[in-house]
Amino acid sequence: MPKVTVPGQEPFEVEEGTKLVLALEDNGVDILHRCGGNAKCTTCIVEVVDGDFGPLSETEKAVFDRKGLDHSGRLSCQVRVDQDVTVKPMKTVSSTGMDPGPRPDK
Repeated sequence: MPKVTVPGQEPFEVEEGTKLVLALEDNGVDILHRCGGNAKCTTCIVEVVDGDFGPLSETEKAVFDRKGLDHSGRLSCQVRVDQDVTVKPMKTVSSTGMDPGPRPDK
């Protein structure tokens, strides 16, 4: 099973193919997902410190372009964990004071 590491937290294993946003939330990581995993809000964006999720999807490119963001992050609602990764959430509940949002679908 792939291992997910978030700086400052204990690494955890997840079933291969798990959406990253769900892997993070289910393991107590402070992460936003205001649009419910529909790639509209970018609040679930993460910095990929180590590992690879492959090329950006067309969905990610479109939302990053629409929001004026560079293409360096990944939307945790749009990528699935299939290898060991280290990621850092860029927007969190505690840093924004926002409600996390509806739980994304699997």
